[in-house]
Amino acid sequence: LRGIIMARLKDKVAIITGAAQGIGAEYARAMAKEGAKIVIADIDNGEKLENEIINNGGNAINIITDVSQEDSVEKTVQLTVKEYGRVDILVNNAAIFGTLKPKPFLNITVEEWDQLMSVNVRGAFICIKSVIPFMQKQQYGKIVNIASGTLFKGSPMMLHYVTSKGAVMTMTRCVSREVGDDNICINTLAPGYVMSENVTGSESFDESFADFITQTRALKRRQLPNDLVGAMIFLASSDSDFMTGQCVVVDGGSVNH
Repeated sequence: LRGIIMARLKDKVAIITGAAQGIGAEYARAMAKEGAKIVIADIDNGEKLENEIINNGGNAINIITDVSQEDSVEKTVQLTVKEYGRVDILVNNAAIFGTLKPKPFLNITVEEWDQLMSVNVRGAFICIKSVIPFMQKQQYGKIVNIASGTLFKGSPMMLHYVTSKGAVMTMTRCVSREVGDDNICINTLAPGYVMSENVTGSESFDESFADFITQTRALKRRQLPNDLVGAMIFLASSDSDFMTGQCVVVDGGSVNH
């Protein structure tokens, strides 16, 4: 970062959930390069990434956060405001996905369903609910929810996950109608099948499935976390100030909608 910090997010304060590793960490690095002050909000310790960003000339703090618990999220937001004085950007990246094993929906237990929804849907709701009052005071804010291209495909064998991402996109559309008068933009970023740490390191990772997904794309290569950075910076910056309630799919052209 040192010597190449740009200014599209200069002095903006960004809370990124699930940022301790994987795609979330890639978002954090990219936004730090653009001048944002980063809050790594993850149930796992993000101290390694925090140090990396600081050592490279950026600004970051690490706060252990369980997005499924309202008190944990509210504490994170309060600590963010105490440290930086404001909240400009929320990226709802935390989700259960990489550790999931595909299975027929009849084999998904109610307990599995509830656990996934508590993070993927309730977590996004709690985070939005917690930051909005601060964004309303500022009369400015950017929220980026993370969905998935699977919701447009009706992908089988992952009913709980795909359903959760459909809910996230719908949540985005509804919230945009309620916060527009406060100059708050909320949009959805929908990645394709990304070769993140959690995905490639999972016991259920299948090279042949990854190849199959690649062949459904207009751009026939595997998707990497860095492929999402451009769209994320756009949605988090003033470049998208007249865009809200939308879903941007970045998957190499597998889904057209």
